[in-house]
Amino acid sequence: MLRLPTLPALRRCADRWAGSPRATDVVAALSAFGLMLLDVPGLARADNSLTGVTATLVLAAGAATLVLRRKAPWVPFLVALGLMGWLHELTMVQFALYSLGRFRGRRTAVLATALYVGTAYAYFHTPGWPARHGETLSDFLSLVVPIGVLAAGVGIAAFRQDLVRALEAQRREAAARQAVQEERISVGRDVHDLVGRELTVLAVRAEVLAVRARGEAYQRDFEELADTARRAHHMLNETIVRRGDAAAATPGLEGLAALAEESERMGSPVDVTVAEEAKALSPLRQAAVHRVVRECLTNAAKHAPGLPVTVAITVEGPSLRVEVRNPLSPTPPDRAPVSTGTGLFSMEERVTSMGGSLTARRENGVYAVTALLPSGLR
Repeated sequence: MLRLPTLPALRRCADRWAGSPRATDVVAALSAFGLMLLDVPGLARADNSLTGVTATLVLAAGAATLVLRRKAPWVPFLVALGLMGWLHELTMVQFALYSLGRFRGRRTAVLATALYVGTAYAYFHTPGWPARHGETLSDFLSLVVPIGVLAAGVGIAAFRQDLVRALEAQRREAAARQAVQEERISVGRDVHDLVGRELTVLAVRAEVLAVRARGEAYQRDFEELADTARRAHHMLNETIVRRGDAAAATPGLEGLAALAEESERMGSPVDVTVAEEAKALSPLRQAAVHRVVRECLTNAAKHAPGLPVTVAITVEGPSLRVEVRNPLSPTPPDRAPVSTGTGLFSMEERVTSMGGSLTARRENGVYAVTALLPSGLR
C-alpha cells in the first residue's frame, strides 16, 4: 500500500526547497514574468503580430530561462537581447545583466553591458525599430545605458558580497580545523604524560624483578619485558613529542579548585560539585574533564561576566557526565569579548576522541554545556 508523506515531512521538504538556490531562481523568473506582464497590453497593440495570449506565452518562455542564470547566465542574456529587438522589452535585460554580474563577476558583467549597449545602438539604427524610440540618440541611450549599468553594478556588488561571505566561511572552517588539530596535539601530549609514566614504571619494575631473578630461568623474560617497555616509551616520544618539546603535566580533578578560584577572581563565583566515584577516573579522563570545565569557565567569564557558574561532575552508570551551567547575561558585556570562536570545537574534539559527546544549548535563560564520556569504571 502506497503511503503518502505526512504533513511535517512535506513541511520539512518545503523548507529545504525554499532555502535552496533553485527556489531563488524560480522566484527571479516569476518576478521578471510578473513585471513583463504589465507590458502585455501594449505589446498586443504594437506591430509585432502578437495577441495578448501569444505575447504572454512568449514572455513566459523568456522569463523561464532565468532558472539557468547560475549555470548558464548567458542564455537568459541572449534571450533578453532577442526580446529587446523583437518586443522592445527591457525588463528581462535587467535580470540577465544582474545575473551575469552576480554569478560571473565584474569582467563578464562589463563585457555583457558593453554588448547590451552596442546591440541597443544597432537596434536604434535599424529601420523601423520601432517607429517611436526617442527624438535623438542621446535620449534613447539615456534610457538604455542606466538600466544596464545599474543592473550589472548591483550584480557585481552582490558577487563581491558572496566572495566576502565565502572567505569568512573558509576562515571559520580553517579556525575550526586549527582548533581541532591543536586539541589533538594536546590529547597526544596527555597520552604521552600518562602512558609514558606507566611505561617507565613498568620498565623499572621489570628491571628490578630481573635483578631479583638473577640466575633463574625467567630472568631473561624480565629483561626482555623491561627492554620492550623502554622501546615503547621511545616510540611514544618519537610519535607524539614534536621537535623535542616536552609535554607539561596534565591537571586532573585536583586542578578544578584552582580554576574556580581564578574564575572568582574575575568576578564569576563558581560552585563545583564532584561525585566521589569520579575521583577514581583514569588520569586521561580527568584531563578531559579539566579541559571542558576550563573552557566553559573561560566562555562564561567572556560572555556572562559576574554571573554564577555551577559545575557538576557525576558518574551515571557507565557514563561520566560533566555539566556546566551559567545564566545568560541580560545585557551584552561593556566590551566585546576577545574570542576566536574555536573553544567549542576544541572541547568537542577532546570529548569525541574519547568516545563521548558534547552539547551546548540555551534553555530558559541558561547556557548549559553537557559532556558525556565513558567513565571506564567497573
